[in-house]
Amino acid sequence: MKLFVAREIAADEPRVAASPDSVKKLASLGFDVVVEAGAGDGSRIPDAAFEAAGATIGAAGDAAAADVILKVRRPEASEIATYRRGAVVVAVMDPYGQDAALAAMAQAGLTSFSMELMPRITRAQVMDVLSSQANLAGYQAVIDAAAVYDRAFPMMMTAAGTVPAARVFVMGAGVAGLQAIATARRLGAVVSATDVRPAAKEQVESLGAKFIAVEDEEFRAAETAGGYAKQMSAEYQAKQADLTASHIAKQDIVITTALIPGRPAPRLVTRQMIETMKPGSVLVDLAVERGGNVEGAVPGSVADVGPARVVGYLNVAGRIAATASLLYAKNLSAFVETLVDKDAKALRINLEDELQKATALTHDGAVVHPQFKPTGQGEAA
Repeated sequence: MKLFVAREIAADEPRVAASPDSVKKLASLGFDVVVEAGAGDGSRIPDAAFEAAGATIGAAGDAAAADVILKVRRPEASEIATYRRGAVVVAVMDPYGQDAALAAMAQAGLTSFSMELMPRITRAQVMDVLSSQANLAGYQAVIDAAAVYDRAFPMMMTAAGTVPAARVFVMGAGVAGLQAIATARRLGAVVSATDVRPAAKEQVESLGAKFIAVEDEEFRAAETAGGYAKQMSAEYQAKQADLTASHIAKQDIVITTALIPGRPAPRLVTRQMIETMKPGSVLVDLAVERGGNVEGAVPGSVADVGPARVVGYLNVAGRIAATASLLYAKNLSAFVETLVDKDAKALRINLEDELQKATALTHDGAVVHPQFKPTGQGEAA
């Protein structure tokens, strides 16, 4: 079996889909691993490190002979043209609204797996790309906020006077939000957070932050048996918006993390709210690539909005690429292991397997994932 690790062609993607440790793991499964020259440069993994782990350093053209191709991002048309029919491609495919790209992979005869569709079950925890990368994005959001904020985070008592602690408000207590809370606390900030799920309150408070929400009877019943948030009434939403707005006015830093798969990011902070903040305040929008949680956020830059600065950096996990690549590579190698018959040392594609079924986008010339299958397309062979 031949496995190819591609160098990302997107200029703003420094991550790589393998590490020396994952190369050793893949080789133990029976793969001859070829890493494209320079693939790890953006993540501080030199070609020599891959070679020492057992990989061969090759060129982009080596993808043509590969049975499995590992990438960070969905392959572009120019890359797909070099892949052989029947090859397996594993990456973060970003499939929502990408019908043409999925059709191109299907027409090329590729079996493609989208890592961000991995089910959140115990068996798949080590393969959870969304968690591994969001965790780092939450950390980096606080570091970026500290870099833009021109004051100290912790309270300092000096002979010249006392420096008050920065006040940080995290909106959304998922993986990224919880890591942002923990990081801001480590830096000495006074941290508060909000989330639409009642169960998040305990998680937030366990990290030493204050939970902000209108905790009435509707809120306490606002979670399904499966752990998801219920749709709140317009009356509750108005009360929560008023509470959030008054709280934001007192904050130095706001970090927003709300993303909904396949839909634009919800607007959490309006320009009117920003106008109530103190001069020099900072907002970091981790959802800017999906339209943004913060009004006025500009993708890829720091924008001045009223008295505040809004940080809208793209690919935030990629801003800490050396660490992000190591975790991502582990996610991928663990998933690829499920595609291999260890006794026969051969690929075993089984779309009845719960992990493969949940993540498969294209197979045998068709889009097979039910969520993305074109209307009228029959079942895949």
